[in-house]
Amino acid sequence: MVRTRFAPSPTGPLHLGHAYSALTAFDFAQTAGGTFLLRIEDTDFARCKPEWETQIYDDLHWLGVTWPAPARRQSDHLGSYDVALDQLGAAELLYPCACNRSDIRAAASAPQGETPLTGPDGIVYPGTCRHRAFRDRRPGDALRLNMAKAIASIADVGSLNWTDIGAMVPGTVHLAPDTLINTVGDVVLARRLVGTAAYHLAVTLDDAAQSITHVVRGADLIEVTQIHVLLQALLGLPTPIYLHHRLITDEAGKRLAKRDDARALHTYRDQGLEPSQIRGLLAL
Repeated sequence: MVRTRFAPSPTGPLHLGHAYSALTAFDFAQTAGGTFLLRIEDTDFARCKPEWETQIYDDLHWLGVTWPAPARRQSDHLGSYDVALDQLGAAELLYPCACNRSDIRAAASAPQGETPLTGPDGIVYPGTCRHRAFRDRRPGDALRLNMAKAIASIADVGSLNWTDIGAMVPGTVHLAPDTLINTVGDVVLARRLVGTAAYHLAVTLDDAAQSITHVVRGADLIEVTQIHVLLQALLGLPTPIYLHHRLITDEAGKRLAKRDDARALHTYRDQGLEPSQIRGLLAL
């Protein structure tokens, strides 16, 4: 049975881009006679607020989107993420990192002062702490995946791929080891200071835990899908089918952000628009 999901973070109001993604996933599941699930990605304790979570529920219900209750909340499953971190650490695929953003920027630019290489998570980590062992983790350290070692640990890395049924990159997409090593780099799997699981690990584990068959999300996440497929292989998890959809942008072609309150769903609601008109604005 088809199972899709929408997984917002309660760090601000939902906007038209969120509405498009939620409705696309919901409609896909409904058409297939499947199930649409809601997941609240709330492990960024500094930015996530209960009032924004409540607003998510209200906005989605207003749109006509329904899901089996209760929604999965990441903060309720921190232990399962720690188990996966320990598994990867025992395989010597993780190392602790004490670098902050300024440290990374300085190290990546030195010594010629060149513009640092950037990937899906920002500046590609230059490997400053790669010599450290997992067992030497100290309070406040992040945990990074040693990308080269992770890829080398998979016997047939050339067989790793995913199926994408979206219009952006339709067909079979093969994992690109060189790209992962050189232009993605050693991604963070546990956050610095707070120690909780970071996005790449949490979303991979959650999709498996919820038996998601089709991951419906924006084209801006195409680049990170290869990270998630690699993690699925490392942790023995299934790889779902992906549908990367178009992005909703402003008049300048810039992707909408939560700070763009003029396109927040609550703003349209306050102006008296109906859900059908939101679908019209999104060409759904």
